[in-house]
Amino acid sequence: MKIVVDSNIVFSAILNSQSQIGQLIIDGSNFFEFYSIGLLKEEIFNHKGKIIQLTKFSEEHFTEVYHLILSKISFVDDILLNNNDLIEALELVSDIDENDTLFVALNNFLDAKLWTGDRRLTIGLAKKNYKNTITSSELHEMYIHFKSEKIE
Repeated sequence: MKIVVDSNIVFSAILNSQSQIGQLIIDGSNFFEFYSIGLLKEEIFNHKGKIIQLTKFSEEHFTEVYHLILSKISFVDDILLNNNDLIEALELVSDIDENDTLFVALNNFLDAKLWTGDRRLTIGLAKKNYKNTITSSELHEMYIHFKSEKIE
């Protein structure tokens, strides 16, 4: 199953790789294909100082966690997204948060599920009958199911 992860999910995983979200990305990559936009790597790196301040990570520890989390995600350059997906995504998010346009466009391009912790985005998309989203709880349930099948 293809899952597009947005900024808040990846930031959460980096801030606490032992959290449910962190573990879903790290171990869940055995069951799901995680994708995100290429610009996210730059966005995270631009907030590196704040992440280090919040987590009290050393520079080396930040680099290790950053690479661990990002190694579980395939990044797609936004230049590969077609105009129809971009236009449709912008129409969907224009009154919610235009910063989510590329994530929704990538989600449409890949025919995936958008994993976001942004309730405003999820609710706004649902009101527009956009059902290609997944919550952390739903993904965790699927993860537990797949993991138990693997054990049996």
